[in-house]
Amino acid sequence: NAFTEQGVAMLSGVLSSDRAISVNIQIMRIFTRIRQMLTDNTELRLAIEKLEKKTDNQGKNIELVFQYLDELLEKKENPKPRQQIGYKKNK
Repeated sequence: NAFTEQGVAMLSGVLSSDRAISVNIQIMRIFTRIRQMLTDNTELRLAIEKLEKKTDNQGKNIELVFQYLDELLEKKENPKPRQQIGYKKNK
């Protein structure tokens, strides 16, 4: 059989022996620890998801930087012909 936290709290109002009260207190502490663990795990999961999103975005940004670098290298290898300006030497 399983009890809810509220059921255990209601049971403490009925029980009067020292042992029953001691066991009841231990059960309530366990419920509190379980609730805390669930909360901590949720926060941890959210933090991990946030980091995953961040790394995904950084990966995309790095990929974009490499694309721009490739474009710049292509432009440097194939410069457009330009008309020279300034004085021309007579041959």
